[in-house]
Amino acid sequence: MIEALLPATAVAVEAFADEPDEPPCPGEEDLLARASPGRRREFVTARRCARQALARLGYAPAPIRPGPRREPLWPAGVVGSITHCDGYRAAAVAPAAALASLGVDAEPHEPLPGDVLGVVTTAGEPARLAGLRAGDPGVHWERLLFSAKESVYKAWYPLTGRWLGFEEAEVTLDPAGRFTARLLVDGARSDGGPPLRALDGRWRVAGGLVLTAVVVPSDSSLFARPDPG
Repeated sequence: MIEALLPATAVAVEAFADEPDEPPCPGEEDLLARASPGRRREFVTARRCARQALARLGYAPAPIRPGPRREPLWPAGVVGSITHCDGYRAAAVAPAAALASLGVDAEPHEPLPGDVLGVVTTAGEPARLAGLRAGDPGVHWERLLFSAKESVYKAWYPLTGRWLGFEEAEVTLDPAGRFTARLLVDGARSDGGPPLRALDGRWRVAGGLVLTAVVVPSDSSLFARPDPG
């Protein structure tokens, strides 16, 4: 499902269930030493998805260790992102020659808890959400906004090495399945690329899930796939 939101240069693998008692990849066992059974299962399945996606790019199986903010550390020459929620795990990767960065997120298509909304929105977003709800009450727009900002952060961090708070990106959701995040902080990149001022993404609701994806292209070519139905 999430692959439809990504350019043709990216590879995505997803899973809708965990394999009982699946062991972690050698080299990742210590990461789960204190994990609950549920956390262990989601980690193992999501990392398996990531290795399967990397295999489609020609990479041999290897542990995927976390970085300083728990972000996956990909092989040289690869960008990628991992997401998981109840009943869904996915990973997406792409050659760094094609994409500078990539972020994906999945959330249950359910209302966002009321106490979370005030934390994740900027001043202008609640009014826009109200308008979207009036136009299409079948979409949980607040949850979609949350997911979009998660994808924005996952695309932002590898290029800047800096935290990005929910309040530091103002997202405009398009009912047609796209969104734009205007960055409210300095977008200087650690890789010397052009500063990040806005990030574009896609979204869809399918299978009881909200799915979002953001890519930062390495050149002027962006989405090669048609809009998801």
